[in-house]
Amino acid sequence: MPAPLALPRLSWGDPAAARRALLVHGLGSSAALMWRLGDALADAGWHATAVDLRGHGDAPRSLDYTIAAYGADLAAARPDGGGAWDAVIGHSLGGASSTVAAASTPDWTLRLVLIDPAIVLDGRDADVIRRSQKRAFDDNRLEVVREEHPHWHPQDIELKVDAVHRASRWAVEQTGTQNRPWDVRAEAARLTVPTHVIAADPAVFSLFAGDAAAEILAANPRLTMSVVEGAGHSLHRDRPEESVRHLLEALS
Repeated sequence: MPAPLALPRLSWGDPAAARRALLVHGLGSSAALMWRLGDALADAGWHATAVDLRGHGDAPRSLDYTIAAYGADLAAARPDGGGAWDAVIGHSLGGASSTVAAASTPDWTLRLVLIDPAIVLDGRDADVIRRSQKRAFDDNRLEVVREEHPHWHPQDIELKVDAVHRASRWAVEQTGTQNRPWDVRAEAARLTVPTHVIAADPAVFSLFAGDAAAEILAANPRLTMSVVEGAGHSLHRDRPEESVRHLLEALS
């Protein structure tokens, strides 16, 4: 795997908690935008840590934005004091990168929860993501984000603006360019830990749906799936209460 970068961290909950979780954000996002899940895990007795991925937030910049590089960074990120994470929760790109990390380093985590993960990204879905990222960087005003996502919590709107401001546009663009094809199905098939996918509603927009999702699930009996109805790709912002319920059920 590529040489890892050290990733900056935010945390929620008691550092002495018995259960430790890692939260991994998606493309163009940040550690801070995982606040809703971190807060819920802390309330449930976990210590939750979120990282900024390379090229995002306060993380180091690089020339390499392959999913393998993102995965190498995550595999090198361990709980304070070492050992395995009790759970890793990754959204979108974070889900794909966590899949790569877990497949390459079986003792990295005891379980995975993948939130609408970008396991394979091509065709129409890739175009939707590319246009969404371009739109975000072209006009990153608070009122624009609020108009596009009027149902989001005010902190999600504020933090989305901040995440785009602090992310490298070049890194985000290169993540699309350097991952052609974007496909970590082989890594998903090699996962040896229990893995639950919390998918968005295909009627809204989901990256984990249809025949591709069915094939990924069929290739590895350790994978299970649930769907947050009425939620789009950023389901933890679209339907936070339901998303937290699905997460806690997956970890129970």
